[in-house]
Amino acid sequence: MSSKRLEQAAQATKTAFVFPGQGSQKAGMLAELAEQFSAVTDTFAEASEAIGFDLWQIAQSGEGLNQTEFTQPVLLTASIALWRVWLELGGVAPKYLAGHSLGEYSALVAAGAMSLGDAVKLVNLRGKLMQDAVPQGQGAMAAILGLDDVQVIALCAQITAQGAGSVDAANYNAQGQVVIAGEKAAVEAVMALAKENSGKAIALPVSVPSHCALMKPAAEKFAQALEQTAIELPNLSVIQNVNAEIATDVAALRQALTAQLYQSVQWTKTMQYLQDQGVQYIVECGPGNVLANLAKRLPHIEKALPLDSKSRLEDALNTILVAEGKIA
Repeated sequence: MSSKRLEQAAQATKTAFVFPGQGSQKAGMLAELAEQFSAVTDTFAEASEAIGFDLWQIAQSGEGLNQTEFTQPVLLTASIALWRVWLELGGVAPKYLAGHSLGEYSALVAAGAMSLGDAVKLVNLRGKLMQDAVPQGQGAMAAILGLDDVQVIALCAQITAQGAGSVDAANYNAQGQVVIAGEKAAVEAVMALAKENSGKAIALPVSVPSHCALMKPAAEKFAQALEQTAIELPNLSVIQNVNAEIATDVAALRQALTAQLYQSVQWTKTMQYLQDQGVQYIVECGPGNVLANLAKRLPHIEKALPLDSKSRLEDALNTILVAEGKIA
């Protein structure tokens, strides 16, 4: 359904879509939009049938929503539901797509690289493998604010060298905002050092330390599942997390998705790339507005717009159609 709509959509020249990762989920997400657009519940029904359990029930009740094996398929489905509503309402096809961590899978489904059914099964497995790699309570993640990237990398290297455990820079989210991940004691040690160096440190409520060396065993198992999943080159340009580049062949795409489990999310570089390519409008296609808020701080972004309520969706649709010259 959405592939036909995508072919008919007008092409944007200065708009990019971004898809959020874990942390953007909340119980009751998209409930308001589901009352108005059957595409929301239809998308959840399609994904639930593929995966074998009721994703809409988890999204609405919140039960199990923060367990990564459920968080990932629920968020991906929510993003694709919003994408389908956007196209149904006559929204433009963005010039670029990018997804933060798990969101990269949402972007690939939106761009036609893999089916929704295959993707929800894949990210469900991704969640299970991630959780299995590090037992509950042994890993941690934290946001380090107010230090530059080089300082954070140095602190991680210092603590790892001291033998407190493994810790890495996991997400480069924006200037002065880097998320670290690794073994709990090592993460806490870097947090303490960051505060001594006039930075701030905030522990994140996650069950798994993503995008760090501890995820290598999970990545090796995950690579096998990726090999067995039908993947095509996307119909729209999708910027990858690991290198802030666009894959030119399917093998490179699979490789980047495997590496993404244990390598850093290069979000700062991704947003810089979009600005360098003349993107001025960012639309966040998923629950919440975490990525829109990060984009608002960037010098060349005119507006960053979330989609996850009726009023936000209408505002984004009007703003983008006017900006792209589709309506006066």
